[in-house]
Amino acid sequence: MGTTVLSLRIDGELLERLRHHAARRGMSVQDYVVRTLIRDDFDERFQAAVEETEKFYAGSPDPG
Repeated sequence: MGTTVLSLRIDGELLERLRHHAARRGMSVQDYVVRTLIRDDFDERFQAAVEETEKFYAGSPDPG
């Protein structure tokens, strides 16, 4: 899996907040942002899986 560069223009105040959050976790701002994006992507995929499971079992007869 390769990497690609993504350049962002962000507000100075936001960058300082990101630096603070990253420093508390002993991370670089880049690593903090990437991990946040990965976590958000996982959360979305997990929620979609839960919804699909609920739809599947909603259509099934009750086993009990």
